[in-house]
Amino acid sequence: MKISELQEKDVVNLKDGKKIGNIVDISIDKEGNMRGIMVERYRFFLSLFTNHMVEIQWNQIAKIGKDVILVNLE
Repeated sequence: MKISELQEKDVVNLKDGKKIGNIVDISIDKEGNMRGIMVERYRFFLSLFTNHMVEIQWNQIAKIGKDVILVNLE
């Protein structure tokens, strides 16, 4: 799967069913393994001075589906 295909999917939290946002980047360790995904949080009004990025670790990803990525976040 290409990263561009991942970026088209919505990221949804299994705990509350809410959309977290969309993937903007991936995190890779020194060995070249995918460590996680960087998600830009979904907000109606974005502040220019607030970081709206969240890193989701690979082990927090429950399922990658056709249209959505399901994650387990507390």
